[in-house]
Amino acid sequence: MTMQIKWLGRQVPYAPTYEAMAAFTAARQSDTPDELWVCEHPPVFTQGLAGKADHVLFNPEGPNHIPVVQTNRGGQVTYHGPGQVVAYPLVDLKRQGIYVKEYVYRIEQAIIKTLEALGVTGHRVGGAPGIYVKLDDPCGHSALTEPRDPRDPFKGLGKVAALGIKVSQHCTYHGVALNVAMDLSPYERINPCGYAGMRTIDLATIGVNVAWEEVAAELARRLESYLTP
Repeated sequence: MTMQIKWLGRQVPYAPTYEAMAAFTAARQSDTPDELWVCEHPPVFTQGLAGKADHVLFNPEGPNHIPVVQTNRGGQVTYHGPGQVVAYPLVDLKRQGIYVKEYVYRIEQAIIKTLEALGVTGHRVGGAPGIYVKLDDPCGHSALTEPRDPRDPFKGLGKVAALGIKVSQHCTYHGVALNVAMDLSPYERINPCGYAGMRTIDLATIGVNVAWEEVAAELARRLESYLTP
């Protein structure tokens, strides 16, 4: 069954998108085609079910206000904003015959292949979903040194893509955010994904200047490939 890709556009409000994903998932039937929603959001912090309040390092009602939205996805707090590609796969895992671990692996692989197409080498870090790049050699092909230093597992790395998913009745929503060219300062107001001191970067930071639309199209193509039975 073909995945349907929906281009929601840029500056799409987060909360109504979240509500629409939940409604779509609750209403879908065994023959409902999978969908992939691609968009960009205005500035917003989102908190996962496991999120701890102390990972938000500012007064949510203080100056330079950016809203904090509580969600039912997994993971901790993250940030969405202009210059970031956000992709929401709405996938029936039971129909595909895969489990959550395999689903996460495929999403990460789609990101890695998207970065590869841009000349960047993405890496996984065990126990920390998402994709990272080496700050001193983002285009090099050497593997990460393992095991990582337990005192600083993200030393020398920058996180370029974050994952957060929800599975309801074997069906997924929420998804992945890939940073293209952003104002990264809001990340300094949180512990990204619950990790104090972890550096978050975008492609522009490592010298890859590419249009949002190009990255969005490449990521959508890769996700469709990896998530279509």
